[in-house]
Amino acid sequence: MSSNIVVVDYGSGNLMSVVNAFKHWSTDVIVSSELNDIKKADALILPGVGSAISAMYNLHQRDLVPCIIESINKGIPFLAICLGFQLLMDISEEGSTECLGIVPGQTKRFNTGLKVPHMGWNKVFLKNKHPLFNNIPNESYFYFVHSYFVEPKMIDNVLATTEYDRKFCSVLHSNNVIGTQFHPEKSGTTGLLIYKNFIELIENSNL
Repeated sequence: MSSNIVVVDYGSGNLMSVVNAFKHWSTDVIVSSELNDIKKADALILPGVGSAISAMYNLHQRDLVPCIIESINKGIPFLAICLGFQLLMDISEEGSTECLGIVPGQTKRFNTGLKVPHMGWNKVFLKNKHPLFNNIPNESYFYFVHSYFVEPKMIDNVLATTEYDRKFCSVLHSNNVIGTQFHPEKSGTTGLLIYKNFIELIENSNL
């Protein structure tokens, strides 16, 4: 089965590392900001680095917000990464920015004596089993680069946590939406398995 996977291009970060992660599993993806491409997608990827302020501005400028929300409401598998993950919340402390509001909660800045951004390899502690982590041991290491973290209102949305002075949500799941604070595409062979499992979730309609 061939799936139409679209990486949403909204001008926030280098998308080629995500594209190459899919190519590693012989799966092609489309990088696009065109509404028609997004509406026809079998699955959407929302990566991103940088600030929530500029990211939301770019999404609104391209008129992508209603299209993304419509696709999610239709049940399209949706994977959000790093900044894209943070944009799932209602609001970000960064400039009191109104985000996508897909998952109730807030994006908050680390308030810690440790170095911010939190950057480098860290453990991910799974709270529940999920097909995205098939063949990936609990407490595996993934690569993080972020100054903000998400705080979902519903504890059931928290699929995994990581510790950096405090415990924070590093993976969330809500119906057909899943997000990771870490960068799977920068997390070596373990991170590549995240993309393999996501491809299988799409093909099996099992998200």
